[in-house]
Amino acid sequence: MGRRLQPETDDIRDSPALAVAQVLHDLGATVTVSDPKALDNARKLHPELDYVEDPIAAVDDADLLLHLTEWHQFSAIAPKRLATRTTAPKVIDARGTLNTDLSRKAG
Repeated sequence: MGRRLQPETDDIRDSPALAVAQVLHDLGATVTVSDPKALDNARKLHPELDYVEDPIAAVDDADLLLHLTEWHQFSAIAPKRLATRTTAPKVIDARGTLNTDLSRKAG
């Protein structure tokens, strides 16, 4: 049986979120990453990506928000706060932890 990734740690080994971020960057996207604990480790492994500590600032002028983590801090952010900071309020919730009703109401 394979190793299970541990949410809410600084362990980035085999991180699907960073793999997606790297592919998008390689395709020409500007990628901004936010994580409460793993930014230092991620910066060392993927220095070409942009990093911010504030998850709300991570969506500034974004065309798309990819929710790729199970951190409860991210699902607790009011979608209304994020929608006004993006160029277009588009979200892909790959973890299924966001409140879809609140997201729809926020636009």
